[in-house]
Amino acid sequence: MSLTSSPRLIKGGLVVLAPGGGAVRRTIALQYNPDSLSRSYQVQGVGGDGGGDRAQPFRLKGPAIETIKLEAEIDATDQLEHPESNANAVAFGVGPQIALLEALVNPSVDEILAVAAAAQNGTLEILPPEAPLVLFVWSRNRVVPVRVTEFSVTEEAFDPSLNPIRAKVSLGLRVLSTDDLGFAHKGGTMFLSYLRVRETLATKAGAASLASIGLTNLP
Repeated sequence: MSLTSSPRLIKGGLVVLAPGGGAVRRTIALQYNPDSLSRSYQVQGVGGDGGGDRAQPFRLKGPAIETIKLEAEIDATDQLEHPESNANAVAFGVGPQIALLEALVNPSVDEILAVAAAAQNGTLEILPPEAPLVLFVWSRNRVVPVRVTEFSVTEEAFDPSLNPIRAKVSLGLRVLSTDDLGFAHKGGTMFLSYLRVRETLATKAGAASLASIGLTNLP
């Protein structure tokens, strides 16, 4: 047995819960953590945009709309070196992993057929079934409900049956806040916990002095 001083690397990934935040249906761990992860915020403000509200102090009417984008790699090369214990990789390459991510942006066939049957039976207003609740997990301190808004995949290196051996996946995620889910929904509770963790983290940054930014006092 070899010993190493390197810390164990925790993988990022997605957790799929039953609609409403019920039982865990599936955990999707990234095979390799991406080298970068981008986040952007759309501020939800009231006033300060000109017009009749020009003199109104700037107010935040709700949490900023956060968007997360990342690129992940999937590779079956290592599994194919041991075909006797990786039958799915031999038969399908990375196809199953791609299909698993595709399921996040498509309703199931049964759900599509149920909607079609309701329409044929004369139902005037058909509400699509609530989708599973998806959590983006990036360490235990960053667990947040999201909706997949973008998904693209570039398949590479095909086997003789044209199954992809490698793929690059791009994911766009929109964080779901209490504005989207409400306060009673489990996802809304998780969002508040996520926001609380970020607030606590901000307190650990320390305070800069006015002198550090070239001021002795405010005008």
